[in-house]
Amino acid sequence: MSNERVNADFSQRVVIATGELPWIPSPQAGVERRMLDRVGGEVARATSLVRYAAASAFPAHEHTLGEEFLVLSGVFSDEHGDYPAGTYVRNPPLSRHSPRTTPGCAIFVKLRQMDPSEKGRLVIDTTTAKWRREEQAGMATLPLFHAPGGGESVALERLDAGAVHRQVDCPAGEEIFILSGDLRDGSGTYGGGTWIRNPAGFRGSLGSTHGATYWVKRGHLRPMP
Repeated sequence: MSNERVNADFSQRVVIATGELPWIPSPQAGVERRMLDRVGGEVARATSLVRYAAASAFPAHEHTLGEEFLVLSGVFSDEHGDYPAGTYVRNPPLSRHSPRTTPGCAIFVKLRQMDPSEKGRLVIDTTTAKWRREEQAGMATLPLFHAPGGGESVALERLDAGAVHRQVDCPAGEEIFILSGDLRDGSGTYGGGTWIRNPAGFRGSLGSTHGATYWVKRGHLRPMP
């Protein structure tokens, strides 16, 4: 498989236990990646896990079509601030920064996937933000982003042990990254670190035996022409 095309058919469901993937060195010393999906070379539409060694940095660069990331461990930094584990950041199209870290860090990141009209920068500390209990028993949600007028939405969701998420229609797709616990759907049961991409038109429900917290994005995978 070419590193320029990784899970590039967005009409296909993909499930990856990311802990089983190798870390691939990036062009910058001390920065490694696990590629989940990718279309393009070093400038790519991409979803990845990125690991920075302690005291490493990445050169200043522009995100022509934006960047969003969730800090999974350590502290990610740039000239705008320091972002400890649990911080969700959206850097809009045409933004620039110079990433670095002192203790080292790992992030879940998506590149070149924003609407060019998105302007605002967003930073949310999910460790202190207020969760919303849903009417559905055993479920809580922490909204992170919702596109004006509908479309793409991003959130953290949490299922209590034994809870079941009612069936969700995903006419424009769904993407899940499990942060902790166990999650199951009609095809299997998955542990922490699993990344799932369900294509446009997917319908399904989620459940958890022991409880789960996961990042989820819906409404961003349009049917292919």
